[in-house]
Amino acid sequence: MKTYTTIQGDMWDSIAYREMGGVEYTSRLMQANRQHLDFYLFPAGIQLTIPNAAAEENSSLPPWKEAMG
Repeated sequence: MKTYTTIQGDMWDSIAYREMGGVEYTSRLMQANRQHLDFYLFPAGIQLTIPNAAAEENSSLPPWKEAMG
């Protein structure tokens, strides 16, 4: 895992896209940084843990649809 320090205006999906390769990793990024879930738009200087994107399951369905099958 690596870390990322936010810049003013960062959002979860833009960080996932830029640091992990796609917005589909947004939920994984959020789960790895639960202490910061109150943020929608980040201020500068928040240090986030960037999980390994390769560990993401190979599903094209969003998590709320996977449970429904």
